[in-house]
Amino acid sequence: MSNLTIDAERLWGSLMETAQIGGTPDGGIARLTLSDEDRRVRDWLRAECDALGLSLTVDEVGNMFATRAGTRTDLPAIAMGSHLDTQPTGGKFDGVLGVLAGLEVLRTLDAAGYQTEAPLMLVNWTNEEGSRFSPAMLGSGIWAGVYSREYGDGRTDPTGDSFGASLDRIGYRGKARAGSVSFGAMFELHIEQGPILEAEGVRIGVVQGIQGMRWFDLTLTGTAAHTGSTPMNMRRNALLGMAQVIEGIDRIAKAHENAVGTIGFLDIIPNSHNVIPGEVRATIDLRHPSDEVLDRMQAEVEVLVRKAAQAVGLEYRFEQISRTAPVIFDPECIASVRAGAKAAGYDTRDLISGAGHDAAHAAAKVPTTMIFVPCKGGLSHNPAESTLPGECAAGAQVLLEAVLDYDRRMAEARKEVAA
Repeated sequence: MSNLTIDAERLWGSLMETAQIGGTPDGGIARLTLSDEDRRVRDWLRAECDALGLSLTVDEVGNMFATRAGTRTDLPAIAMGSHLDTQPTGGKFDGVLGVLAGLEVLRTLDAAGYQTEAPLMLVNWTNEEGSRFSPAMLGSGIWAGVYSREYGDGRTDPTGDSFGASLDRIGYRGKARAGSVSFGAMFELHIEQGPILEAEGVRIGVVQGIQGMRWFDLTLTGTAAHTGSTPMNMRRNALLGMAQVIEGIDRIAKAHENAVGTIGFLDIIPNSHNVIPGEVRATIDLRHPSDEVLDRMQAEVEVLVRKAAQAVGLEYRFEQISRTAPVIFDPECIASVRAGAKAAGYDTRDLISGAGHDAAHAAAKVPTTMIFVPCKGGLSHNPAESTLPGECAAGAQVLLEAVLDYDRRMAEARKEVAA
């Protein structure tokens, strides 16, 4: 399809360079969204975009869009990208690979003097992880109209700092209205965050869609009291109620094929050695490829929470904070990925993403798909997260070929319509 080849060493060098921004002693990255480390990596990306002569637009929730002009102005941009924020104990590749591979595609085209017909766009979405400000994929969600800017600005982290104030503090609240930056298609390269590609020895995953995801906040409230002087039969132990919920979430998820359910965050108040917990806050994460199954799981969780609270004599507040429907990706974008993998000489394997991604929100507005590469042991959200240099390069090469294929498809389609 093309004689263009991405520079594997340059891509790996960029991955290792950005890994120093928020790097941790165990080899991971702690680069929470809208932190000083996030500002620094954004500044790095801005400088790299400036060096390529890209036109950079930042919207009012901090999403970054860098555009390389095409030869035609009647075609919408083809976007590539992901996110640069990480979990508190994140790795070097989750999200970051998608942004830096997109940057490498633009570097490769620039070095070769190759001009696509459609403009190309590099995107860095704000707050994909949701580890500091819940829900996840907030920046892309606001861009897609799922959430309002006001909702986003009002989200707070565990210390009480707001999304809006943090965005202003790091200087990345842009002037463009959220949702005003448009493009015609989106390709997101990502590590699999699962074990299938590595286990089967396949380099490229052709992602067909993303399973549905629902997040909830749960607060159980009892009575904080002295552990030594409060009889067992007179306690209102919020942590005991939460323990029943935790066990129940695991049981409900196992009862539905292909489902997962998790409580990954607990805030125990007052969290003191000799005080019975008076309040416990938790997040509940339910995922499945079917909305109907998620409906059943949610109903079962609501019954579980009510019964657990009644059993221990607790009050409770159960609130849904995020709902992402299962996503089926665009057939034309998928076809371009298949064509790109064939041109690059890689076998493929069809996959459904178990993790949420910004591509889920993008897919609601424009043709979208994803490309997966292996990660060691399927491990992600962990400092030990590992993807080999050759695997990163393979994904970036397929991204390049897929974008070029889609560019040709789109240009030819417009010519046929005009004729």
